Parts: sequence; C-alpha cells; structure tokens
Amino acid sequence: MLDSTDKMILSHLYRNAKLTIKELADLLNLSSTPVFERIKKLENSGYIKGYHASLDYKMLGYDLVAYCTISLSTHQRTLIEKFESEITQFSEVRECYHMTGLFDYLIKVIVPDMESYQHFLTKKLASLENIARVQSSFVMTDVKPDKYDLSIR
Repeated sequence: MLDSTDKMILSHLYRNAKLTIKELADLLNLSSTPVFERIKKLENSGYIKGYHASLDYKMLGYDLVAYCTISLSTHQRTLIEKFESEITQFSEVRECYHMTGLFDYLIKVIVPDMESYQHFLTKKLASLENIARVQSSFVMTDVKPDKYDLSIR
C-alpha cells in the first residue's frame, strides 16, 4: 500500500523523471537516503516500470497519428497469441490494447504521412491472418496529451 510520501514521489517523477534523488528529497523535505530507498522499493514492486523520454513525433517527421480498431475473425487462443506477437513487431504501432466491446484491439499508429499509413495498412496489417475488420480514425489535434496530470489517490 502506498503512503502519501510514496504518492508524492510518484507524482514528482511522473512530471519530471530527470529529478535527482537530492532534488526530490528537497521537494519532499526528506534526506536523500530514505527517498532513494523508497524509489528502489517502488521500482522493485512494479509501481515504476521505467523512465522514458517523451518525444515530439512531429518534430521527428511523424505527422500522422491514427487509432485503429481491429476485429478478429476467430477468437482461438493460438490465433490471438499469434496476432499479438505479430502486431508488436510493427514499428508503426506504438500502442496496442486488447479490448472488450465492439472490437477486439485498439492500436495507435504513428507514421510520417498518409502514404506511409496506406503502406502500413495494405502491406503490413493486411498481411496478418485472422483480421475481419479494421476501422481507422486520424488525430487532428492533441487536445489533452498525457503530461503532468497524474492524479494518484
């Protein structure tokens, strides 16, 4: 169970994972050693899964973001596992979620342009077995990106 100090550590690291132990300790009015020990405990218990840089894909030349819903033809365990193994191999697929409801999977695809998306869709995604239907939606504006708004209860 997390206490309020653990939650504050997670909140600060979520906003800025580059904080040093000393900077974090100063923010929490604690000494460095207990903060270091708490962070290690949070990492070892799985609350902190890693530290990542948040990239600006547009600046890197990736101007098109698509969310695709995918429905499978058959829901046999081996076919589901095969699909999941194959979809994770595509560099264009940045996120993949197995869902309930009207479709089976939701994927986030980031590519340079529509031509690249068409290539991904027709040459890569269409090569996978067991896909019944794909529906694509394209991001026009990132209204609320996942930044600095983690509310830890």
